[in-house]
Parts: sequence; C-alpha cells; structure tokens
Amino acid sequence: MLPGKLYRKYLKNNLFMKIILTFAVIAVVTIITFSYLMFLLMSQAAVQRQLEIQKRTVESVNSYIERKYESVQTMMRDVYRDSELTANTSYLLEHPYEEYVRYRLDRYFSESSSTTDTVQFFRNQVEDDPDIRSLMLYSSAEQHMYVYNDHKQFEIISTNAAHSYIPDALYLEEEGSVSIPNIWVSKAIEPPAGPVFSVRAPINNKLSLSNIGQLLVYFDAAKVWESMGNYKNDFKGTILVLSADGDVLFDSSSTFYGRKYPYLEQVTSAYTDGEEVGGMMITKLTHTQGGFTVLSAVPKQELSATYAGLRNMIVVICLICLLFAIITPSLFINNFAKRTHGIIKFTRKVKNGDLDARIADVREDELGQISKSFNDMLDELNLHIDRVFKAEIKQKHTEIAALEARVNPHFLYNTLEVIRMRAISQGAADVGEMIYSLSVLFKSYVQQKPKHTLKDELEACRLYLELFRIRYKDKFSYELDCSKELEGRVVLKMSLQPIIENYILHGMRVDKNDNRIHIAVMREGTFLRAVVTDNGRGISPERLEQLKQGLMNPEEQSESFGLRSIHDRLKLLYGGEHGIQLESEAGVGTTVTVYFPDLGEDEPKYV
Repeated sequence: MLPGKLYRKYLKNNLFMKIILTFAVIAVVTIITFSYLMFLLMSQAAVQRQLEIQKRTVESVNSYIERKYESVQTMMRDVYRDSELTANTSYLLEHPYEEYVRYRLDRYFSESSSTTDTVQFFRNQVEDDPDIRSLMLYSSAEQHMYVYNDHKQFEIISTNAAHSYIPDALYLEEEGSVSIPNIWVSKAIEPPAGPVFSVRAPINNKLSLSNIGQLLVYFDAAKVWESMGNYKNDFKGTILVLSADGDVLFDSSSTFYGRKYPYLEQVTSAYTDGEEVGGMMITKLTHTQGGFTVLSAVPKQELSATYAGLRNMIVVICLICLLFAIITPSLFINNFAKRTHGIIKFTRKVKNGDLDARIADVREDELGQISKSFNDMLDELNLHIDRVFKAEIKQKHTEIAALEARVNPHFLYNTLEVIRMRAISQGAADVGEMIYSLSVLFKSYVQQKPKHTLKDELEACRLYLELFRIRYKDKFSYELDCSKELEGRVVLKMSLQPIIENYILHGMRVDKNDNRIHIAVMREGTFLRAVVTDNGRGISPERLEQLKQGLMNPEEQSESFGLRSIHDRLKLLYGGEHGIQLESEAGVGTTVTVYFPDLGEDEPKYV
C-alpha cells in the first residue's frame, strides 16, 4: 500500500490517531530533554527532603516526651493547688498507710464532707493516661513505695535502707529529669512489659518546704515510635532518645536501649542540623528542663541510596514513554469498542424488560450523548409507568374505603351505652365514666372526617388518659398545653396516642403516687412541635440506642411498633425533616418530640 493511501486511511481521517501520535512525540522528546536536569534537581531535593523528615521526626519525638514530662509536672502542680489534696499527700508520705486511712476517716466524719483522696487521685492519673506503665510515690520518712501498675492495681512496697538500695539510689539520682528506670526500683516492683522511660518529680511539704518523697512515672517507650506519625515510614537511619547521662531511653533500631550511647562525645560536638559526624548526618534537639536529647543519625550511604536509582528511573521512563506511544492507540480503540459493546448489551437488557438499567457513561462525546439520551428516555418511561401504577393504587384505596363505609358501627356504641347505664344504675359511676370515654374514643377513631385536626388528636389523647386517671385515681395526672390558634391545624391521625400508650404500658410506675405526663404543642418555624414528657421509669442507655437505631433504619425490624409507625408515616408523607426525636434517662423519665409540618387548616399536602 502506498504511503499516501496509508496516510489518508490511518491519519488524515482518524482524529484519535493524530492526537495519540502527537502526544507520544511530545512526551518522549520532553522527557529526554529534561531528564538530566531532573536528575540533578531531584538528587539535591531528595537529600534536603530526607533531612527535613529527620528534623520533623526529631521534633515529633521531642514533643511527645516533653508532653509526658509536663504531664508529671502538672500532676504535682495539681496536688499543690488543692490544699486538701496537699495535706492528704503530705500525711500519706510522712505516716504509715494505716494511719493515713484513719486520718481520712476522721476528717470525713468530723467535716461531714469527702476530701480528695491522694491514692484515688494518682490512680485517676494512671487511668487517664494509657501510656503510663507504672506510677510510684516514694515516702522518704517511711521508706515505702506506693505503686500503681498499668492494671490499675495498688501495692505498698517496703524499701527499708537496711534491706534495699532504693533509698540511696533515689537520693543520688537527679530529680525532675527524664531517665531510664532505676534498676533497684525495677527489681522491687513488677517490671512493666517492654521498654520504658522514667520521669521523676520531687514532693515537698507545702508548709515546711522540706522534701518528703518523690513521684516516679514509667512511660511506655514503645509509644515514642507511634508519636512519629507519618514520618516513621519515611525517615532513614536511627532515632534515639538520650538522657542527660547518655543513657539510651529509646532506640528505633533496638540496639542501644538501656545502655550508654557509645558515640556520645561525637554527637555532643555537633552544633548544627545536618552536620556530618563520623560518616553520619546528625540532627538533634535537647530539652533543657527534662535533660533529654532526641537524636537522628543517618549514614551517608543511606542518603545516597535515596537518589541512586534516578538514572535507572530515567531510562525506565523513556522506555515507558515509547511503549505508551505504541500501546495508547490500541487502548483507545479497545475502549471505544468496549463502550459500543456496552450500549448494545444495555439495549438488549431493556428489550428483555429491565427498565431500571442505565448506561454508566458520563462522557460528553457522541457515545456519551447517545447514552444520556437513552437514560433520559427510560426515566420518562418509568415516570409514566409510576404515575399509572399510583393511579391504580389510589383507585383501589377508594374502593376499599367505600366498602368500609358500609359497615355501621352504631351497634357497638349502643351496646357500650347500655353497659354504661347498667354500671351507673348499680352505683359504679367511675366504670360508667370509663365506658363513656372509651365509647367516644372509639367513635373518634372509626368515624371518617374530611380532615383530622390537632384538636381531634389531643381530644383522643385526653379521652385515653382519662380512662387511666379514673383507673389509678390519685396516682396519675396529666396536662395538655396547646394554644387555640393551633387547634385547627391538620395533623396525621394516631400521631400522639401511641406515645401515650407506650408510657402507660411501659413507663408508668404504679407503686408511685406522682405519675405525671405533659403534652405541649407549639409552632417552630415551618414545623409544629409536640413534646410529650413523663416522669416514668425512663429507658436504659442500651435500649434507648436500640430504639434510635430502629427509627434511623426503617429497613430493619424494631420492637417499638407505635413509635416506628409514627416516625415512618411522617417521613414518608412529609419528608426527612419530620419525625420523632427520643430522649430518656433511666429512673427520671422520657421526652418524645414529634415534628409535624405546619399545614394550616387545609387538607394534608403529601410530599
């Protein structure tokens, strides 16, 4: 085939091929031209980025240990701020524990009030901070250690100088610093699992200012690794935390933990970040008060490895570009064929009766326009079918209503009236009154009205409540609160009575004489808000959460049929902003809030 014919067949009349070839040539030429410049810039940027990562990692670790150091200082400041807690702490550390317990009991009975317990205060500190593995209060006078471990267990350990090196060891160590755990203290208590670091703080008598003990807190050193955040996956080399004496408190390589750092002198001589010491790039940060140093040491070979593959990467990029220029046309053609086949497959599904199928093609080219037009056509067709289907359902409902209207319930009203008069003639006036309320209530439910107003719903609630007021006499009262202007508002039938029924059946405490339920209706913007409040048994938090989940998930089954039916009907008829909100506290009572649309006094407007 002649070149002219090839051009006309594959290029002149083929827009896709022109675009693909143009893009491939530009991409290959651009990458080859700028590859060398990219190598120079990226190698320098890689080194600077890694040094920046090391710096950020050091700052993150320093910030974490500083927070733990400050948390211990804050514990002591909280003790000194509370005079009662200060007095209790001093007494605990200057007297045997048995005397401290008697001292607390004496103060409780003499002052008729509870003061802050030192033992409970420090137990709360352990519970509030999950990073604490052990917390110890050392009494210099009694030579006792009060120990809290990470299981919140409290233990008293004797550290008598005649049998232990702990008093001398604690006396010699620098107070207020971050260090590795004291070996004698660790032997005396159950050692925490895994590496830890210690923060110490002196405890002084607030009146005499004399030292009466120490506070030692062991923190989980493994949490230091977590404090690095996103940097722990990117940094190179090793992250170490050193005490003022050069002891290793944390080592990301798990090599020097608990030992003296062998290169302490070389590290001390480094003054600037990124300085090379013994073939290592050093970044460090020292905390003056805590006496600890966070150190990052990266071998130069590891830094070089960050950009060693750039040359190979450039070659790979060139090869990928060449392959891309060749494979792309095939991919475009294949994609076009797939989209065309998808449209054909879709038309077959519609032909077989699947009118819910849609073409998932949102592009704006010719095939996309065809797909969009076909989807719009199906939407119109489904809408037409839906309208016809709803019309048929409405017709069926009309026929059923006509059949129900033929049933005359007057025989039931007459029967109830005969029973009521019989009860009155026998002297049971309260029974007659209850039967009368039941008769009127039943009539209000069965009688068909053009519209159901808020007054009708409240009257049904009043009749229902009146039955139980007569039944329980002085043990039960109710109150209905609604302004006259709102009584004519159209509301959903049976939208408040099931809530009252739930209270009567599940919430009312028949052994109490102060049972009370209050119904208040008010206007709130475009809503009518009905609040039903009672002082009944209330609902447990677990049961309350189940009820709320049942209201939120209509597809799931729920035991509370009454509340669920009100909530679902309001949402189906008027939209998602309407429905029920439920609040309750066990032993206190329950509040149910119902949001109706403010429809005025017209017929309901369904959404």
